[in-house]
Amino acid sequence: MPTITVITPTYNRPDTVAELLEALSRQTFQDFEVILVNDAGEPPNGVVALYPELSVTIIDLPVNSYHVWARNAALPHVRGEWIMPIDDDDVIVPDHMETMLKEAGEAELVFGDVEIFDYVRKNGTRLPTGRFLFAYEYDIGLLRKFNTYVASGSLYRRELHDALGPFDAEMRNYWDWDWILRVHESGRKVKKVPRAGTLYAFAAQGGDNQSGKQDAMRPYLDRLSAKHGLGYLPTKNFFLMLEEEEIRSRRTASEIVWDGQPFVSRLRR
Repeated sequence: MPTITVITPTYNRPDTVAELLEALSRQTFQDFEVILVNDAGEPPNGVVALYPELSVTIIDLPVNSYHVWARNAALPHVRGEWIMPIDDDDVIVPDHMETMLKEAGEAELVFGDVEIFDYVRKNGTRLPTGRFLFAYEYDIGLLRKFNTYVASGSLYRRELHDALGPFDAEMRNYWDWDWILRVHESGRKVKKVPRAGTLYAFAAQGGDNQSGKQDAMRPYLDRLSAKHGLGYLPTKNFFLMLEEEEIRSRRTASEIVWDGQPFVSRLRR
């Protein structure tokens, strides 16, 4: 059985899936499997075939059900002791899995800091044009006001789903915030690693990241607040939110490990 199961939902993103598989092929720790959930999009089999050294299971959903349902569809197929969710447009640095496993210790969920990068596309490959560090204290008071947990590249024990159930699809865009709150509220040990091993894509121009669609996210934010008793939470622009004093003052130092180079996949070489 593999030590880690990577879960990635995808919908018609062959280029970024190829970049993720490229990043996974470079990992210094290779005892992992990948479950790629195709959310009723074009089959990703051709891209997966470019990386035969990786153990990839493709689950094809018959109807587009949004990414939270897709993540849950992968759970019955997980064989690893640990689960690492990674979005299909994010990547991780080569020693990320190895580092997170070493850092986990007795924790049941471990997560790190993130570099958010802007980009342009050239010949199908994302070329970074800017980057900034997303690194904040792990503090439950802050977490109840602002989501400082990025699920991509985090690592948690598979048994958490046995105790807490699947991801809550009713939270939609805020499934990750809900998940970290549920883990904390259950009394499980959570650890944050001050290292930016996950690279989170956010294109200012022409991107399709869901975090930029604030109005459509309002009902789901209200559901999250009601579920956890968080009070009123504003749906402000993500980048404006980062500049609020309460958030800015909680920034922390972190180890920067990405060399800034694009992940040119076998699909585009």
